Amino acid sequence: MTPAVTGVAVTGVAVALPGAADARALLHPARPGAGPVDPAALIGRKGLRFKDRATQLGLHLAYAALSDAGLLQNGELTVRKDRLGAVVSSNLGNVDTVCRAVETISKESTSALSPMDTPNASSNIIASETAIRYGLRGPNLTVCNGRASGLDAIRWAALMLRTGRADHILVTGVEPDNEVTRRLVDGPMADGGAAVVLSRPAGTRARALLGPVLRTAQPADTAHQLVRQVPGGGLWLSAEDHPVPRSALRNALNSWGELSGALGVVQCAAAAGWFAEGNKSPAYALAGAAGAVLLAPEGTP
Repeated sequence: MTPAVTGVAVTGVAVALPGAADARALLHPARPGAGPVDPAALIGRKGLRFKDRATQLGLHLAYAALSDAGLLQNGELTVRKDRLGAVVSSNLGNVDTVCRAVETISKESTSALSPMDTPNASSNIIASETAIRYGLRGPNLTVCNGRASGLDAIRWAALMLRTGRADHILVTGVEPDNEVTRRLVDGPMADGGAAVVLSRPAGTRARALLGPVLRTAQPADTAHQLVRQVPGGGLWLSAEDHPVPRSALRNALNSWGELSGALGVVQCAAAAGWFAEGNKSPAYALAGAAGAVLLAPEGTP
């Protein structure tokens, strides 16, 4: 049975996690002792000084993914700016800035807030800074709703492409690791994430094809629906406590720490890595009650 494909392709992929700089690296455990990602090494230090960690990582991922898709060359976009949008998924991206601002107001006053730091307290700071830096004038959206957030971002991006709102959507999932985020999740965060460029129509540069993207009430229902719509064995990118077929090859992507809002996007990047290694069977992503199927395109490099 050949499943219906929505006409949406993954045309660009970027990964920024300690010890993992590309999609194939996601299929293997994190390398112990790997240093943190340095965005300045890729995009330069200019403009990063007053940006929070999550925004710096997001700008790094955006540059790498847009370049991989061929949409950014020598710092210039190769497509119409108004046809290129951005969706960002991050649950805790700027929470350290927000907490710092609240503490300053509580102990001193609003006048004590730094004028350079205040913009970073906006919930859409990563998406807006990405659009400003790279000239993306299409739809701009931030998703922040728990573990399903990354795949929900993929779902929103696919919807905007199918309805003609844009020709390409950059989807970024990113989370920082710091004292505040560790306290909130009771453990280390991944300090990084992934970005994918979704495009329509599917072209020869496709890394993967996006199949069904689903949202149900329970993870078990989503898993069942994914298999029902796209039967067959393959790679399951899901948490250890999620129900998947007994014969499934599972990768929880949990060796970098808590991915939170970045999880679903990292899963899609890992699926592209799965196909890049020559695998042809589907890759299933399951995060919370959201799920997606990714399929190997013809001519996957």
